[in-house]
Formats: sequence, structure tokens, C-alpha cells
Amino acid sequence: MTEIDKNKAVADTGYLNDFNTAVVEEFRANGGKVGGPFGGGTLLLLHTVGAKSGQPRLSPLACVTVDGRTLIVGSYVGAPKNPAWVHNVRANPKAHIEIGTESYDVDVHELPAEERDAAYPKIVEIVPTFAEYQAKTDRVIPLFELTRV
Repeated sequence: MTEIDKNKAVADTGYLNDFNTAVVEEFRANGGKVGGPFGGGTLLLLHTVGAKSGQPRLSPLACVTVDGRTLIVGSYVGAPKNPAWVHNVRANPKAHIEIGTESYDVDVHELPAEERDAAYPKIVEIVPTFAEYQAKTDRVIPLFELTRV
């Protein structure tokens, strides 16, 4: 897996789609393990329904376990806007994930400001890159908890 060009990923949806497709293929071919920017971390595939289109959407995302909770981060590599999947789960907080070799449905809950502010530094301890992403943007990067149903 090659490294992602973070600026290009935000500016060019075609580039991001191609990158994500390669990540998904590697994930599925290797029992949920990938290299590149996700190497050594936990990755999941988030299946959502498009907020506007109603069409299925698939996003490979890093996930972090903090205080026994599975969290995903709406960082979009520090872009000034949220990634599309954030809009999708806000519109429909039901999703499906693939993690490792497992696959199951989840409820998606956005952490309120106080919980988010307490959890974000813990996420940064595990994945320091998320500090860089928050520093690059004026928006507060949202956090979401995934709960198996």
C-alpha cells in the first residue's frame, strides 16, 4: 500500500475513491490487515447509506478503542469540512462494519462536546497523527462511538 497524498485526497474525490478502493481490496485480501498509512493500527470498513443519494457507501477508517469504546474519527486528514461519511451517519445512525474477519451491524453515536473533548487526547496518545489533523483545521473534529447491535 502506498502512502496517501493528504492534500490530493481532500481536493480530488477520484483520487480518494481510488485510494479507498485499494485499501478495501487489501483489507479483504488480508483478513483486515493493511499497510501504508493504516499499518500497525486497527482499520474497519464502514458501510453507510448516503445522506442525499440513499445509495450504499463504503469508507475505510482507522478506529481506536478508548475506555472500552470503539471510536471513529471524522478527521478527513484535517480538511476544513467533514468527510461524507459523517453526514451519512448523522442522517442515519445505523451502519455495518467489517473489522478484522468479523462483520456486523452497529449503532453510531456522535460524542457530545464534553465526551469528545475528554476522548480526543486519549486518541492522540494512540494515534499521534490525529493531533496534526486537528491542528490543521478550525473545525472541531467529531468522534463517533460504534456499538454492536
